[in-house]
Amino acid sequence: MSNERERTYHHGDLRRAILSAALDAIAAEGPAALSLRDLARRAGVSHAAPAHHFKDRTGLLTAVAAEGYALFADALAGAPDLRERGVAYVRFAATHPAHFQVMFQPDLYRADDPDLLSAQARATDALRAGVADLPPGGRGEGDRLAGVAAWSLAHGFATLLLSGNLSDALEGRDPEEAFRSLTGLIFAPENRRDC
Repeated sequence: MSNERERTYHHGDLRRAILSAALDAIAAEGPAALSLRDLARRAGVSHAAPAHHFKDRTGLLTAVAAEGYALFADALAGAPDLRERGVAYVRFAATHPAHFQVMFQPDLYRADDPDLLSAQARATDALRAGVADLPPGGRGEGDRLAGVAAWSLAHGFATLLLSGNLSDALEGRDPEEAFRSLTGLIFAPENRRDC
């Protein structure tokens, strides 16, 4: 058996093990605390293993962001309308906090990475599809501005949720249900000027 096969057998999917260790570290301490040496220790592999798979810290964070955007696109694609895409956004942030932290900090990764660009495009298309499904009167000045409004609401809510700033305000309510209620308050027909 070759060394490669022995490593694969011994460690399973080494790339996945390193990514999983990175996600755990980011969730616990944030992306700034991430080091390849620490990841190697956490994954129980040689110090050279992370660099072999990702080259450097930026390469690793690029892989985290690309994976995050791919998972995000999948989560958004299953939502039937803009409100539920917002709920999916919040759910994604709550269930993938490490991905979420990295995805929206482009200074952490290589923004020109082909896998990342492809996953970002899929996520963007899924978000825009929700806006395109709105009736023309519900888009305000246009699709782009309506998209920014929807994104701001979902991203702001998700960020406040992850940082613990909504604990008192939610008073124990399910965050997804609270987000649905919030969108109902803001986008209620009587609050729109589309006469």
